[in-house]
Amino acid sequence: MASMQDVQTRVGYTDLVNMPDDGRRYEIHGGELVVVPSPRLRHQVVVGTVFRILDSHARRTGGTALVAPLDIVFDEFDVVQPDVLFFRAERVHLLQPDAVTRHAPDIVVEVLSPSTAATDRGRKMRLFARYGVPEYWIVDPLARQIEVHALEGDAYRATQVASADETVQSVLLPDLTFEAARVFELP
Repeated sequence: MASMQDVQTRVGYTDLVNMPDDGRRYEIHGGELVVVPSPRLRHQVVVGTVFRILDSHARRTGGTALVAPLDIVFDEFDVVQPDVLFFRAERVHLLQPDAVTRHAPDIVVEVLSPSTAATDRGRKMRLFARYGVPEYWIVDPLARQIEVHALEGDAYRATQVASADETVQSVLLPDLTFEAARVFELP
């Protein structure tokens, strides 16, 4: 007798595009359709602050900062919507205003939520490494920490874990520094 896994079909980006809009956000991890839960207020405030920091840097340098929801289609069976992403000036030409993004960002930021933390630290981290995202930040609003991970070979190495009273330093963008506490201030 076949198991459920044996008969379960893989979902691809084409399937996702053709699904009726039900108001939910989806990602595809290895052909598995994943519902992305709606974030809470703290998560969205942190996402907004990180976006403003990266967007400010982008305006100075010619890069581009973007915020979810935005599909990054690594391939037909790996599609993600990072909370915040950044493309350096020399790679902005890869983005097309009316086409899906099929290129790895230079920096991806995921803000942890209780429902997504294991995926962000596990499956998505491995996906970002596999597709060559040079830098991955994990922002933990509850622990008030920002982890900066740099891609070395085919895996990430933690280069910094900044607490709220410390300065965050990008590896890829050495002129980008900011106080971690800024990210965790609630309105």
